[in-house]
Amino acid sequence: MSNRIACVGVGRMGANMARRLKESGFHVSAVYDLRRKQARSLAQELGCEAPSRLSAVTALADVILTVVSDDDSMESLFAQKGDSLLKGAAGKLFINCATVSPATHVMVESRSQAVGAESVEACMASSITQARQGTLYLMTAGQQSACQRAEPILAKLSASRRYIGAAGTAAQVKALVNMVMNINTAGLAEGLGLGAALGLDLGMLREVFSQTGANSRVLETDGEDMQKRDHACFFSSAHAAKDSGIAVSLAKKVRLKVPLAQAALGQYTRMVDKGLGELDKSGVAELTFPGRGPKPAKPAKPAKASKTVPKKG
Repeated sequence: MSNRIACVGVGRMGANMARRLKESGFHVSAVYDLRRKQARSLAQELGCEAPSRLSAVTALADVILTVVSDDDSMESLFAQKGDSLLKGAAGKLFINCATVSPATHVMVESRSQAVGAESVEACMASSITQARQGTLYLMTAGQQSACQRAEPILAKLSASRRYIGAAGTAAQVKALVNMVMNINTAGLAEGLGLGAALGLDLGMLREVFSQTGANSRVLETDGEDMQKRDHACFFSSAHAAKDSGIAVSLAKKVRLKVPLAQAALGQYTRMVDKGLGELDKSGVAELTFPGRGPKPAKPAKPAKASKTVPKKG
């Protein structure tokens, strides 16, 4: 396939997307990540370049796929001054997959168009495993001509795609998806935690939930993990906090009260504050099950004064 594709942000999700594209016959020409060792390792695996400068990434590709974690990272990638993906970007296509604020996607499209490039918003509602398998669910937004140009690539990354509308709208929908998912996850953790405190059999309780109005997709994916304390990360609590924060911010802009979303945000923020942000979102159960939670750090022993080494202040 003729398009040269570069992948920017090759953590677990981005790396799996790059692998999937390579296996699907696309020419993956470059990968980039601030974690240089990680980028070089993936580049060696895929047989491509790992430039240290963003402008070099753009020069090596026709299509640049970005999978980064927050608004600040996107601002850095698409900076109007200094090293940037926008340098020499005329005619290029950017496909931006991370969950960031709608305003950031609008900004990226505007800056891309200003230099003669195109930009597509392709928000993901799937896991790391699905990225590897090419079975993501994607919500796209932006100019329809740009989305059509991106379609052959997105088709190999996903099982289903839904065009939402103008730039920023897919990010709005994704924020709502994750808002509801995070509320469901926090609610399930409380239900199972209360069941544990009451001495109920949690296997039985999960079965009853599955046959009643308490059933949910979250019960299927996270219920057993909550019970067994298996919080291997597919979608981190830190990302849950970020995404709930985006949704709460959107609600504030339209002056809508969202107390459940605010409560879920509070729980995931607590996870991050307690050093549990890299646990899967199912780890929120550590805040609700009796007898769980992070162990408090042991206080450091006071250092003894020395005649030769001054005591640190």
